Amino acid sequence: QVQLAESGGGSVQAGGSLKLSCAASPRILGISEMAWYRQAPGKQRELVARIFEELQTSYADSVQGRFTISEGAAKNAVHLQMDNLKPEDTGVYYCSAIRLGVPSWGQGTQVTVSS
Repeated sequence: QVQLAESGGGSVQAGGSLKLSCAASPRILGISEMAWYRQAPGKQRELVARIFEELQTSYADSVQGRFTISEGAAKNAVHLQMDNLKPEDTGVYYCSAIRLGVPSWGQGTQVTVSS
């Protein structure tokens, strides 16, 4: 298990921006992918964005063009810049990391977007 520390999140009005950050210890080797998931009340957890092999990225269709996942300055750190937020982006956002094929999860951070 990889310990993940999340920060950011909060409440914002529609059209606003937030930035989430996630980091694991830079001494950990073998993390091949980091990603952000979210879970809205009463819904299943869904993939929002991921960064993997040679800094490739992929996004859920619902956030494409509004969210940007990027590597942090430190090893094993990622950011999720969320722009033009919509009420449907509300939920608990979880950071994940895959190391040697095994996923680990952060505790989650709440994002609330009001209309």
